[in-house]
Amino acid sequence: MHRSPADIAAIIDAADLTPRAKEIAHRIFDIVAQAESKAHGLPIEQVHFHEVGAVDSIVDVVAAAYCIDNLGVTDVAVSPLAEGHGRVRCAHGVLSVPVPAVVNIVADNGLVLEHRDIMGELVTPTGAAIAAAVRTLDAPPACYRVLRVGTGTGKRAYNPPSTVRAMLIEEVEEAAPAPVQDTLGIPDLWKLETELDDCTGEALGNVSQLLYDAGALEVHFLPVYMKKNRPGYQIEVLCGASRIHELENIIFENTTTIGIRRCPEWRTALPREARTVETPFGELRVKVVTLPSGIARAYPEHDSIQKLATESGVSYQDVLRIALSSIEEQL
Repeated sequence: MHRSPADIAAIIDAADLTPRAKEIAHRIFDIVAQAESKAHGLPIEQVHFHEVGAVDSIVDVVAAAYCIDNLGVTDVAVSPLAEGHGRVRCAHGVLSVPVPAVVNIVADNGLVLEHRDIMGELVTPTGAAIAAAVRTLDAPPACYRVLRVGTGTGKRAYNPPSTVRAMLIEEVEEAAPAPVQDTLGIPDLWKLETELDDCTGEALGNVSQLLYDAGALEVHFLPVYMKKNRPGYQIEVLCGASRIHELENIIFENTTTIGIRRCPEWRTALPREARTVETPFGELRVKVVTLPSGIARAYPEHDSIQKLATESGVSYQDVLRIALSSIEEQL
């Protein structure tokens, strides 16, 4: 049975769908109509659908639109579409793979085909049009959590099987980059250090806060014995390369040092994510760290424990104990 774009639009408009699901379905068929118009050299209103106009294809398109809308999906990343080779028989006769409609959809919508050594058609015009209509991203986010997975293999027997996998994902805070090896000559961090034997404790406490406020990652004071047997302190400051000059100026301006050493540092950092956990005292901020084995560990933030203890009038240790129990239950 042949159907025109107007026929299919009327079917969609009459369906019991949300406005957004109808809009997606219309967009999918518009993409197919554009591709068929280009393939046949006809105006869109004169195009007549064959396979893609069949009831099962209309159901495929409307079902895809309904699912996208019902799941609340707003962004879709589409990976390269695996395509086979050879020829396929359809209503227009025997056509080379990929068929003209698929070629036009891919070309007009920025999709990417990836050749596979499989005899047969792996990408249909309906499938390509769905991918083109919902695609908003060239690639998924750098870090994400997988919420649900759906996989389908269709009815045709291929070796290896042709599968489509869709993942419902949630973007999370980007994990720390892989550690840079010292063989590359590019340090992850820099350590600034100097020794002082004539600076007061008050001055050291003040410079520590100033350094943290200016972006220092860590500030350490180590007790040392200096020349003439004088007890003193070594200041160690960890920072990124862009912070070196600002932090050095803070140390010079607020201590008695007259020289600062710079040492490149390489770091292995585990991926981490900030989360919140509900406790009887309120929301608790935790840091979730993933080990190389894949095991996750959660650590409560000290400031958050302290805040909850102050607000609830419960001791720090009691809040910590109950918080650790809440973390174990929820994470």
